Amino acid sequence: MGAPATSDIMIIGGNSHPELANLVAKRLGVKNGGCSVYHKTNRETMVEIGDSVRGKDIYIIQTGTKDVNNNIMELLIMAYACKTSSAKSIVGVIPYLPYSKQCKMRKRGCIVSKLLAKMMCKSGLSHIITMDLHQKEIQGFFDCPVDNLRASPFLLQYIQDSIPDYRNSVIVARNPGSAKKATSYAERLRLGIAVIHGEQKESESDEVDGRYSPPTVPSVSNASSRIRTISQSRSRTMDVSGGVPVHPAKEKPPINVVGDVGGRIAIMVDDLIDDVQSFVAAAEVLKERGAYKIYVMATHGLLSSDAPRLIEDSPIDEVVVTNTVPHEIQKMQCHKIKTVDISIMLSEAIRRIHNKESMSYLFKNVTLED
Repeated sequence: MGAPATSDIMIIGGNSHPELANLVAKRLGVKNGGCSVYHKTNRETMVEIGDSVRGKDIYIIQTGTKDVNNNIMELLIMAYACKTSSAKSIVGVIPYLPYSKQCKMRKRGCIVSKLLAKMMCKSGLSHIITMDLHQKEIQGFFDCPVDNLRASPFLLQYIQDSIPDYRNSVIVARNPGSAKKATSYAERLRLGIAVIHGEQKESESDEVDGRYSPPTVPSVSNASSRIRTISQSRSRTMDVSGGVPVHPAKEKPPINVVGDVGGRIAIMVDDLIDDVQSFVAAAEVLKERGAYKIYVMATHGLLSSDAPRLIEDSPIDEVVVTNTVPHEIQKMQCHKIKTVDISIMLSEAIRRIHNKESMSYLFKNVTLED
């Protein structure tokens, strides 16, 4: 990889993933910038940039971890510090974008990922490099360019190199929503696909609040007179008596596997693995259906709470994630967790952006489903 000129580029990193920042800087052949990020006794975040950033291209490497709110504040303060210090451009390298799962309107909440995007752009970030967004439409929340890189080439290579007899595998979608991603993997590996449908646990019941109060029902006399008026005018519009129709409740069937996994290696693919209970439940069903080995592939391995213990006690044989998020502690607690290094992808993206080269090579053969 041709290293960029070191005089006008600087790599700085926060406290979220210093190992990844050092890997990227080493691959680019540049020194990790002298940036100190620490917290005062009152828990305020302080940033001190030791080297001059005037007129330089700054690349801030900061990912989302369990300490997500501190990660965000560190990123915003580092970006604003570079902006007010006359940096030429400030690119945020955020392998795992925090709050990306909150990208849809739910109840009386808000679309948090859009709020975060606005804050990042206001802080001075002029470009974002991220990887496998939970929803690709999140790119539209930003007022600056976003390069959403893909980790699938690394995971596909791991399957081919590290899973014996992978030709006897079947790619499994943990739910119908991830069927497109599973299909993309299956087509490139020339394998079959299976889909897990239904859920063992009941869906969360909607809380009763003011929004669920039913509309007022018109009296019988008013309704009958209205129907009579419409029929007399010979209208083609059907009037529904009794007010606004009620949405029927959604009932999920018992968990089931659509596709043959008997005597096969089952490989579940997803973009994120955090709460592993649903993966463990799916693995138990696959084991009952005759799968003799079960792998889980994901880009971001947050592995929160007691995920290592649940994985260790489950039928899952191996969980393969990338190093977009640090998980060294979880690996010490569970020997089934394996890591794939994606620092070469990030460093190549930085090199191409800095040298004003096309990014299209990094998206070669990438589909909308990927």
